[in-house]
Amino acid sequence: MFPKPINLLPKFLVTLALILTVALTAAADRPNVLFIATDDMNCDLGSYGHPLVKSPNIDRLAARGVRFEHTYSQNPVCNPSRTSFMTGLYPEQTNINTNAGHFREFIPEVVTMAQHFRNNGYYVARIGKIYHYGVPDNIGENGNDDAPSWEEVRNPIGVDKVVEPNLNIIVPGKSPGGTLSWLKVPSKDEEHTDGIGASYAIEMLEKNHPDKTGRPFFLAMGFYRPHTPYVAPEHYFDWYPKESIDPVMLHPNDRDDIPKAALPDRPNQLDLTVDERKEIIQAYYASISLVDSQVGRLLDALDDLKLAENTVVVFVSDHGYHLGAHGLWQKSDLFEGSARVPLIIASPFEDAARGETTKSLTELVDLYPTLSELCGIKAPPHVAGRSVVPVLQNPGQSIRDEAYSVTDCRTVRRWDNSNFLGRSIRTDRYRYTEWDEGSFGVELYDYERDPEEFTNLAYNPEYADLMASLRRRLHERQSEANVDRL
Repeated sequence: MFPKPINLLPKFLVTLALILTVALTAAADRPNVLFIATDDMNCDLGSYGHPLVKSPNIDRLAARGVRFEHTYSQNPVCNPSRTSFMTGLYPEQTNINTNAGHFREFIPEVVTMAQHFRNNGYYVARIGKIYHYGVPDNIGENGNDDAPSWEEVRNPIGVDKVVEPNLNIIVPGKSPGGTLSWLKVPSKDEEHTDGIGASYAIEMLEKNHPDKTGRPFFLAMGFYRPHTPYVAPEHYFDWYPKESIDPVMLHPNDRDDIPKAALPDRPNQLDLTVDERKEIIQAYYASISLVDSQVGRLLDALDDLKLAENTVVVFVSDHGYHLGAHGLWQKSDLFEGSARVPLIIASPFEDAARGETTKSLTELVDLYPTLSELCGIKAPPHVAGRSVVPVLQNPGQSIRDEAYSVTDCRTVRRWDNSNFLGRSIRTDRYRYTEWDEGSFGVELYDYERDPEEFTNLAYNPEYADLMASLRRRLHERQSEANVDRL
């Protein structure tokens, strides 16, 4: 006679319930994350020492955390940069080096940063632009989003879309997202896409408060401004009278020693008048202040909901932005203005520094491992970045000897149809850049003596030894950035 079968299902269910309870309890004890990303914002901010730009709320966040003085995008173009920091991989590893394509075409199984938090019990949501969008065309849509990353999404759309037919634009008939375009609008903040987005974010914070859900949150708020078109309420334009703006003008002979490959000129931008420059810069700064006010609303909501004491707040831009340096506007080159980004991280832990600045070289690819460590979640093995948690605890520390950036010449068509990458490293003092491994030019700048990059030292024999050393370091970083990590 066979023994009576044992029903193991009840024990299995009990065990499963215990595992889920432990997992949820562990997740509930972890800090929340408010991840704020802006679009095309450079370091023209009050906390970064700009004498004109008013950014009191971003500055308030800096007083709560650590401001990173030397953080660099891995590719100063929207799609490759955002893909890089959201996957934790370098652009050469994602195969995304322009605004075309989606990383899932090349690395379909990669676990993104948002997906990683979702897999570890977090409520994970997106408002606005985190992955790539065509701006302004895709505002109000999903754009080039990644569905596995999110549990919930919101796509705000506001008055800035309605007024597009009235835009000032320097190339009539061209998409306003690809060239300089702007408009002053008599309006309220909450009528703009970014104001509506902030309202959505506050609503989602209230609805998904951990006290209600038992789950921590990873809320990604992606602002669209100050990406072109620079559309903002009239009152922010009033903050920046044109007579107070001193635009950067192209210095005589500045371009004589710069390789053609390094200068992605866009139509009509070299011919702007002084008054046009002032008007464009005024609109760009007004757009920064619009975003700043919405950041303030989010910080106020964290305080009102008593979430600030257990929430990591990140403020970052996808890359920098030019407003006339070397005759350049916008992005996609490898000068300091385009590659350098603002980064502020406010950690709620007692050992975290507050109101301090670090000169530690940092890459945006470092965000994934940093947030994972802060939240007690082991980063996946594919992640290429380095955690900056030691810097948050001691801003005098440094985690890197150089920051690595690339750009694709196809992003902005230069003087011919060649396809190649420019690669650059930024050390604490120098930037060394090669175009197509040097065949289209080399650059070396000394920021201690020449912070505005007027003199390319690459062909000065006095710097031959330094050039050789930096060349080796660049090629080492290039090799690391091409390792298959998946």
